[in-house]
Amino acid sequence: MTIADTLTAALADAGIPGAVALTGSSRAAGDAIAIGTRGDGAPMTADSVFQLASMTKAVVSVAAMQLVEAGRLTLDAPIGDLLPGLADPQVLTGFDGDGRVQTRPAARPITLRHLLSHTSGLGYDFVHADMARARGAPPVPGTLASLATPLLFDPGDDWAYGISTDWVGLAVEAASGQRLDSWIADHITGPLGMTDTGFELTESRKARFVTNMARGEDGTLVPYPINIGGGTSGEFISGGGGMIGTAGDYMRFLRMLLNGGGIDGERILSRASIAEMTRNQIGSLRAGGMTTTMPALSAAVQWFPEMIAGWGLGFLINPETGADGRSAGSCAWAGICNTYFWFDPERDIAAVLLMQMLPFADPGALAVLGAFERAVYAA
Repeated sequence: MTIADTLTAALADAGIPGAVALTGSSRAAGDAIAIGTRGDGAPMTADSVFQLASMTKAVVSVAAMQLVEAGRLTLDAPIGDLLPGLADPQVLTGFDGDGRVQTRPAARPITLRHLLSHTSGLGYDFVHADMARARGAPPVPGTLASLATPLLFDPGDDWAYGISTDWVGLAVEAASGQRLDSWIADHITGPLGMTDTGFELTESRKARFVTNMARGEDGTLVPYPINIGGGTSGEFISGGGGMIGTAGDYMRFLRMLLNGGGIDGERILSRASIAEMTRNQIGSLRAGGMTTTMPALSAAVQWFPEMIAGWGLGFLINPETGADGRSAGSCAWAGICNTYFWFDPERDIAAVLLMQMLPFADPGALAVLGAFERAVYAA
């Protein structure tokens, strides 16, 4: 079967109304495969616009590395010198008999490297039960208060998926003197020609916007509109999940990474910076594990359970060949509405698969991802 045939069958089996998938290499992108509908009955198209959610993290990580190259950010200096909100990190130690939060000072400062590698100790309420309990009430998206939380462990001691990249976005703003959306437009999406990717749902994008779906009690998908990133009108712009965009645009970003930091005459990062970003930064720690406190939002998942997955400066890294085909040293991540990407330097393959439904890591969505990956490597 073709990749399109494989995807069509897998989506039907999962009850997911539509998706856009695209593969490419450092040299060129293939043709986007658009299947099914956008959820509102309109046909899915190659230029359909999705909430990229945590696929934003890779873009913001590149922005931070641009400022490292420029000498305006430093990977291993205390980031609290630039961001006062991280100047005195406190580690959660438990709760007293009345349920009050107990903390102690962190053993060491948080650095930009900790933030980019998710070893800062900062978590997510929907992943970490202790963090959700410490906060007491769900955070209000787009508020700085949503970023004020104790650490789950001392910086550098463990890996935990969380709000670290939102803080990276604030570091980009503080170091550059520009809003995060402006820096990214000027230095990444603009030069790469990613015209349909940004933090705002413009009128043009709204006309092609994919409706988010969620599993109902009977397992079928029903419309469930949700704003993951919050746009640009909040107290901060979400570097951890605020972007929307298309598969074609994101492929240009992945091709830049595969090509050592530049394509079509546009240099975004140096080859040395790309090498650092795609190198495991966390030693023998295990990345990619997520429990859940909100199963309607995200299922529990462990990426690459058959190996000890690593993390670079913005990406999950599988150190061995994956079960569905990707080579050792491939880099990847995803967004909470079941958007996925990976790039495989050894095979010179990049791939994007965009769906738009909850919960994250839904078994049906993972089955579609697995079928897509196997088809890509069989082609």
